[in-house]
Amino acid sequence: MDILYMLIPLSVVLVFAVIGIFAWALHGGQFDDLDREGERILGADETTAFPPSGKVDSDQARD
Repeated sequence: MDILYMLIPLSVVLVFAVIGIFAWALHGGQFDDLDREGERILGADETTAFPPSGKVDSDQARD
């Protein structure tokens, strides 16, 4: 029964911490536009992330 004197305040502190972290994420804009990031991966990316290597494709070598 003595453990309840520690667990109840600990759980209250934990609940306030979770609410605070959620409010911080909400204020920071984490949940502003959820659709755009999901659609961004589906779009064609015209630029390459890596520089071209020194290798030449066989199609380019014939041109």
